[in-house]
Amino acid sequence: MPEDGEVHLPYVYRVTKYDPADRDEHGHYTGNEDVFSDHGEVEAACLQAVEAFAAEAGVDRLSVREPGVVSLAHFGVEPPVAGFGLAGIFPKDLTGFHDGAEVPLDVALELVRIMLRDSGAWCRLEVEGTLAVHVGWDQYLYVGSSRPCEEASARTRALGLFPELVDASPYDVETDSEEVRPPGDDDFWARLRRSVAAGRAGLLEETYIEGASRWHRLTRDTLDTVRAGIGPRARLEVWPGPSSDVEAVLGALPADGDGLVECVWQDKDGRIHSVVAHEDQFPELTARVAGAGAVMLLSMNADERVPLFTAVMPDADGVVRVRG
Repeated sequence: MPEDGEVHLPYVYRVTKYDPADRDEHGHYTGNEDVFSDHGEVEAACLQAVEAFAAEAGVDRLSVREPGVVSLAHFGVEPPVAGFGLAGIFPKDLTGFHDGAEVPLDVALELVRIMLRDSGAWCRLEVEGTLAVHVGWDQYLYVGSSRPCEEASARTRALGLFPELVDASPYDVETDSEEVRPPGDDDFWARLRRSVAAGRAGLLEETYIEGASRWHRLTRDTLDTVRAGIGPRARLEVWPGPSSDVEAVLGALPADGDGLVECVWQDKDGRIHSVVAHEDQFPELTARVAGAGAVMLLSMNADERVPLFTAVMPDADGVVRVRG
């Protein structure tokens, strides 16, 4: 049986504006349609197509899975927009845009629009075992269903789009059954409290969606408050506390021509800040952080960025449902 949340639906439709007659023997499109969203009739047709598939599947709410926003790099053909296109749909702090969040169909359609426009946010939209909507590069839309959707396919063709049955969505999640995801349960927080008391741990990084994180300063007095504010299904990484020897830490900035670091610092008012900086930005970073109360540098190289320990926040029933 598949793990909780895995999606392997038997009927998958690739919905595009690209006429199959204009594909070569390798399936590559050779016609004149460009890869940009028109922000108009074609985009509206895509949304109506998704709505038709949802109606035939009997779906009026979908779950947000694996949400993320652009951080260091953006690979879409259109530039990202302020707020990742999510302004007016979710609050500025993105409350409600998290893994497992259930949204009504009209909000799901707005998320599809955002992804078609490369606005900077992405997610899978799914009803487990029933429907899946994935948006790929170049205006490719994949709709998976537990049943054949002949009426939705006909509606999609009538809208001027091309629904094609394919074996699978290339954006189906692949879970690693061997990966252990420790839960952020009572045992984790008890271990964290001991580490803080012993002076080993001092910062908690909360990645509440892919590409977006918050930093928390840890003391014995703040742990309960920090725990109460952690987002649903957030990934947690525990780090040592920042150093009060700010000059020494900044003096250790790499000077080998390959410097990309995250600088985390606590200002004089106790607030935690972080920024990712390249070596060209180190002088500006040094000036900005010089008055900090404490500072820490972390490499952006995954092999060198090793936290003390990690966890993933479980759902209310204690089950970890984060995938991948």
